[in-house]
Amino acid sequence: MTVVLQTERLVLRRLVPDDFQAVREIHSDPRVMAIYGGVRSEQQTREWIQRNIDRYASDGVGFFAIVLKDRDELIGCGGIAMQPTDQGIEPEIGYQMRYDQWRKGYATEMALGCIMYAFETMKVDHIISLIRPDNLASRRVAEKNRLSVDREFDWQGQLHLVYRMSADEYQNAKSGRSEGIYDQEKR
Repeated sequence: MTVVLQTERLVLRRLVPDDFQAVREIHSDPRVMAIYGGVRSEQQTREWIQRNIDRYASDGVGFFAIVLKDRDELIGCGGIAMQPTDQGIEPEIGYQMRYDQWRKGYATEMALGCIMYAFETMKVDHIISLIRPDNLASRRVAEKNRLSVDREFDWQGQLHLVYRMSADEYQNAKSGRSEGIYDQEKR
């Protein structure tokens, strides 16, 4: 298994076809998938896993398996997708978390790890998260990690807020001119 990054409690590694059952549990839960337009079929889940495996080859990133360090258990999928938007291809942080793992801070922790990876390893000039206005939980995750609404746009037939952070904003937060959430020493 190819580990991409680690946080305090999580390992993000590349998805493999053997992750099907764990991902299927997420994709078949209407509570989790409501924000993604509904549950996915078994074939759609297989295609989604393969699409992310293909993204690793073409983009170097995609959605990864989110695994608990202490139990080696896949609890979600998330990462960085090179997403077509109204302003070209942009690096987007996104995730799908198993319902029983909601409200434990894993999404915020995973997103923070991906933000650091995007700026420090990929050297991007900005990152985004596409979030529907009614998705209050994901909006809180973005705001905790210091992303702010940059614009609105219609993505896949639905209005989305584009939360954004520039490399300069990241450096300011990391250097202590903000609350220092990007300082690993304080985590």
